[in-house]
Amino acid sequence: MNTIYDVIVVGSGNAGMSAALAALEITERVLVIEKASFEDASGNTAYSAGSMRCTIDNTASINQLIDGYADPRLSVTRFPIYTRDDFLADLTQYNNGSPPTSNQLKLVDASYEALLWLRSKGVLFEPNYDAQATKTEGGYSFWGGSIFRCVGEGLGLAESQRLAFLEKGGAVRYSCSAQHLVIVDGRITGIRVKNSDESESVLKAHSIILASGGFGANKEMLSQFVGADVSNALVRGTRHNTGDGLRIAFKAGANPFGIYEGCHIVPTGITVENGSFEGLSKKQRLRARKVCYHLGVMLNKEGRRFVNEGADFRNSTYAQYGRDIMLQSDSVAYQFFDAKSIPHLYDEYNLSKIDYFESESLDDLISQINNIDAEIALKTISEFNASVDDAVVFDPSVKDGKGARGLTPPRTNWAQCLDTPPFRAYPVTGGITFTYGGIEINADGAVVNRDGAIIPRLFACGEIVGGVFFNGYPSGAGLTSGTVFGRIAGYSAANSSRQAHEIMSF
Repeated sequence: MNTIYDVIVVGSGNAGMSAALAALEITERVLVIEKASFEDASGNTAYSAGSMRCTIDNTASINQLIDGYADPRLSVTRFPIYTRDDFLADLTQYNNGSPPTSNQLKLVDASYEALLWLRSKGVLFEPNYDAQATKTEGGYSFWGGSIFRCVGEGLGLAESQRLAFLEKGGAVRYSCSAQHLVIVDGRITGIRVKNSDESESVLKAHSIILASGGFGANKEMLSQFVGADVSNALVRGTRHNTGDGLRIAFKAGANPFGIYEGCHIVPTGITVENGSFEGLSKKQRLRARKVCYHLGVMLNKEGRRFVNEGADFRNSTYAQYGRDIMLQSDSVAYQFFDAKSIPHLYDEYNLSKIDYFESESLDDLISQINNIDAEIALKTISEFNASVDDAVVFDPSVKDGKGARGLTPPRTNWAQCLDTPPFRAYPVTGGITFTYGGIEINADGAVVNRDGAIIPRLFACGEIVGGVFFNGYPSGAGLTSGTVFGRIAGYSAANSSRQAHEIMSF
């Protein structure tokens, strides 16, 4: 006799596994199906830095999340309070003046509880000293609103969730791709899948949760919905996010929702040899990001600045500036630093010498870059140096107001003259992580159709859900969103399945 699962979750990333773990709190027969092999599973979660943003009301809130974490730096660290209003402001600054959506309000209000819940499932957190703290005279100071990351980064989160799910009796089927929903008499009764041997079969279930990501690895969809410039972006994350779940949902009548022209693209390093990072491991791809542009100057091939590098902390600009790079000639830019700024760069800037050009003089450095207008580049840097406000003290732990006056684009923070050798230039392009457009859900995570009614027994969470992110993204909010909406979908799907049991029993 064929098993009828209570809940089937499509996708094994953070959102899918959060949904699966939540469902197991209510029901028993929960199956996760994953398009990728075991080695390549966990979606974009496995490629992430594991940063998770949440509200922080007091010191006790911090201690609860890092209980048991031992680090001598803790006693000399200043952790800022991060209120609901702070999070909402960081999230909605990209809404083009529109008020927060219901999904955004839910994300913020449930963010801290979501991390506590993950902690109860065995996920460990640590302060993200590497990316979010600045060493000060008295110790360390966190900035930018995002404090925590998962121990082991995204891979650590994925493994903790997988082990917790299996320990509670859940099952995962790899190399199993969803094809379409099975609908009988208007009710979803299961899902047709393609197995590892290319055979197809039907898995029966009382409820289905789509947690299959967006379309960041589908060049055709990127070109159609986001723009032709983005279709050539390097794929930072999983190559399996090709829009399959969206196709399945639309066929079932789901309502498209959110900003389809929006996506998360970050400045991403390319080697000076071949301009690619194909063949790199998950961790190497993560380390390919280059997001310390706010400490230097970023030029395009024409030798001109094209963004305000210091408009805000990189948390609030990196997902936008990657797109801006894609709009430049050949989708390439160069980040310039000198000996004063190099010590402040993230470790990922020092992994390999084939990632950057270096010289004791700016003239020689720029001459090494074959496809940049050297004359204009030198002029741009000279004008930048002459405009730096030397009266303001450089302080990377705050928006220090140390700008460069009279420039276009402006420069408002962390401006330092590029005048101290050695000098470095890092070639960068845009690397896409995920897309913002998706499908509509209601407050219970149920998928909404084009008429505004729910599609019974169909739920969704993660990147496939629209209406969370619009024209930008504060770092660490993506994983938190996956857990917040994963829990909602998991609980709702399990309750829906239980109701189906009761009807059948009656």
